Amino acid sequence: MRIVVWLARAFLFFVLFAFALNNQHDAAIRWFFGYEWRTSMVFVVLAAFALGCVAGVLAMLPSWWRHRRVARRRATDDDPGAATDTSQLVVPPTPEHPPRDGI
Repeated sequence: MRIVVWLARAFLFFVLFAFALNNQHDAAIRWFFGYEWRTSMVFVVLAAFALGCVAGVLAMLPSWWRHRRVARRRATDDDPGAATDTSQLVVPPTPEHPPRDGI
């Protein structure tokens, strides 16, 4: 299985490397008030990807915080004397479809 993972990583690396080599021409990003940023197209795409990742993580944070709060509350409900440190807390996953009786 490790070989398959490393082959997939190598394939992804070579695809991205070929993409970078094919997009070395200059691109101009025109901002407000006549400001212009000139750089290679690869850096423009990389910056857009990074901003998209940051936006995705920021959009995920409220849900993540809510789940941590629920897990902490469940841990203290089960053991009122438990510490509020959730770094060692393991919450078992819930099944998407609970088992049906009679099948």
